[in-house]
Amino acid sequence: MPASPRRAHAARDRAARAMIDVHDADLVACYPRHSAPTLRVNFVASVDGAVTVNGKSGGLGGPGDKLIFDSLRMVCDALVVAAGTVRAENYDALRLTAPARDWRRAHGLPEFPLMVVVSGSLDLDPEQLVFSDAPVRPLVVTHAGAPAGRRAALAEVAEIITVGEEAVDLPAAIRELHARGATQLLCEGGPHLFGAMIAADLVDEVCLTVSPRLVGGAAGRIAAGPDGPPREMALAGILADGPMLFLRYARSR
Repeated sequence: MPASPRRAHAARDRAARAMIDVHDADLVACYPRHSAPTLRVNFVASVDGAVTVNGKSGGLGGPGDKLIFDSLRMVCDALVVAAGTVRAENYDALRLTAPARDWRRAHGLPEFPLMVVVSGSLDLDPEQLVFSDAPVRPLVVTHAGAPAGRRAALAEVAEIITVGEEAVDLPAAIRELHARGATQLLCEGGPHLFGAMIAADLVDEVCLTVSPRLVGGAAGRIAAGPDGPPREMALAGILADGPMLFLRYARSR
């Protein structure tokens, strides 16, 4: 027999009270740095699985999501993002607030994390703020077959790392970042980069914001790539901001 509306509302209220409010949480403790190298992925999706609204992820977020977004950037060594996401979301320079920079210095970290852009085509604008206003020279990860002219233009504003002959070798890129001391990596997408990381078995954590919206339409999912075996994840944390949920899943290596 279906639950009465009153009982359904009561169950929903009990579930909401059981959640830790993101505004009351110690976010560094909830999303910590680890002693072992870790690749953490951060995405937002609607209840029906859409990753964007009108082509951008911003239509799915909220204040609590922004708090976690900023905390994840604060604790990472490098932010890894695909060129398509840099263009679509119009990324600006990877700058942090003064308190975030203070926290990093107090914990023996550089004032700013590295900005790492992954691009096979090097279809990037050197004048975009992510490059032209960067507090630390960004890294652009590409392959040997990338266009020479674009490589030269981007070399004026970023360090170019070449891994792979005809496609970006993601495991090699991760090894290169680790060799530079960047062991706590944060990926903000896009879906094809996430899918490639899953296929290469590189993902250690997934931080997923579930936005209480139904989007419909043709919006894609958070990962897109080749089929492969599923990877089991364990729920490592859950926070809430009203009807918005923040889930952290982790793998055991």
